Amino acid sequence: MAARLGGGDASCNPRLRTAILEAKAENMPKDNIERGIKKGTGELEGVSYEEIIYEGYGPGGAAVMVESMTDNKNRAVADIRHIFSKCGGNLGENGCVSYMFDKKGLIEVDRNGVNEDTLMETALEAGAEDIREEETTFEVITEPQAFEAVKEALEAAAIKYTLAEVTMIPQTTLNLTGKEAEQMFRLMEMLEDCEDVQKLYTNADIPDDVMN
Repeated sequence: MAARLGGGDASCNPRLRTAILEAKAENMPKDNIERGIKKGTGELEGVSYEEIIYEGYGPGGAAVMVESMTDNKNRAVADIRHIFSKCGGNLGENGCVSYMFDKKGLIEVDRNGVNEDTLMETALEAGAEDIREEETTFEVITEPQAFEAVKEALEAAAIKYTLAEVTMIPQTTLNLTGKEAEQMFRLMEMLEDCEDVQKLYTNADIPDDVMN
């Protein structure tokens, strides 16, 4: 998909470069990667995929966004609608919850083994928007267009990160407890198991005991 949208040259296609790195991290053979790129650029025949974003509400009114990539959108929407319904939620119209999220670059750095001042100086000089302190990590937040530059600056400074992606960050979170939290966890679990789902985002805050 990345090759189809932005061309097969990874040096000029950040999304393809990220996809290749993720594939290598999963030990995908080089031939498979090259074949996937050629299918995307049309050099080889292959199944045609399309990206669709679905929006809806989970238990307790939690906002949910689902990124799908499918070769059969009728199957995808039927499966995703069924999962929402089964877990106490409902699929909504486009735009019903997307306004609650901001598209941002997110880079997570383990607090152990990194100098906070060095991280802040490197990230902010490269164009980072914010750096948030979490319990075990620092979260470097960027605008999408600055994501690659900040990531490359951290790599050049030998600052290792555990996660780097362009994602959807909720503007506010919704605390769920009890049965609603359990249903929301089940919804997330079933969506992640769905073959057409690539990523999902929610503003739900689920207690650690439910997650565990």
